[in-house]
Amino acid sequence: MDLPSIKPGLLTTRAAMHELFGGGSQGGIITPKNSPNILIYVDHDSGKKYGYEDGWLEEEDESGPVFEYTGQGTRGDQTFLGQNGSRNAAVLCHADSGKSLRVFMAAGKVSDPASSAKQQRYVGEFALDPKLPYTVREAPDEEGKRRRIIVFRLRPKGDFERLSRDVITRAKETDTQRVAASVVACKMVEPKRKRATESRRAAQPSHIADLRQAALREAYLEELTQREHEVFAYQIKISGTTTTLKTDLYDATEHELYSIRGANSREEVRMAVGQLKDFARHIKPSHPKLTVLLPEKPQDDLLNLLHTEGINLVYGDTEGYTRCAAE
Repeated sequence: MDLPSIKPGLLTTRAAMHELFGGGSQGGIITPKNSPNILIYVDHDSGKKYGYEDGWLEEEDESGPVFEYTGQGTRGDQTFLGQNGSRNAAVLCHADSGKSLRVFMAAGKVSDPASSAKQQRYVGEFALDPKLPYTVREAPDEEGKRRRIIVFRLRPKGDFERLSRDVITRAKETDTQRVAASVVACKMVEPKRKRATESRRAAQPSHIADLRQAALREAYLEELTQREHEVFAYQIKISGTTTTLKTDLYDATEHELYSIRGANSREEVRMAVGQLKDFARHIKPSHPKLTVLLPEKPQDDLLNLLHTEGINLVYGDTEGYTRCAAE
């Protein structure tokens, strides 16, 4: 949809955008029925009440900048299902629905002293990151109870405005929090849909490994739970950065940190070693046992690599799981 009057940096109001696009006037995600657009409104003051902050990541990758936006829902786990999750589902499925994501940032009150309305600054048009459209984290709800939240990863399409005040605040110090294992191990239930992007990727090795990794993670969590082990994950904000990291499973009963991979290739094993060495520095109590969990036994040279690094191996077999302790 060509919108010549809407350019990044434009100061406007919700009322003006309602007149242009239609849709409701409440909430952070507006889904007009008769417009190929979804409007996303960001307000730093509102987000901080619930322990999160939306905005640009300072760190970029090979695909450019990322804008993080937390889904809708202020009480209990956020979801894609039912009435409570319908607007989150609309964002997730925006490409399938032929809709653009248009982001607005609250920018102070309007000049009329008789009005409590806020100005909205148009940031630009976005689409979900095709590789990682969202991640799941833990944060307090409006009652202060911990819950899972959906954090969308948005990539700009065309022109956009990236102001320094819209960048997520850097962590002053490293903050390591234990979070429920479900944050990393229990797959978010998505609405049923047929996605062209998924059908094109379905046969790619990386996608197959991702699916195997998720299945292995959930199965092993069930295994540890049946043994009555206390299992968590860690959510880590690193000092001086805006990125939030998540570990794989942490078995508190054994003080053991896992890196779970979906294939037993050299690339996957190397990645697991790097993750464990990186995350272990921030785990409390310190010096956890380090373990790689793979769907199958790797070649002997990779087993030797793990043992050289002091890392245990657990892999799937016909009997369940086999453990090879680091010597």
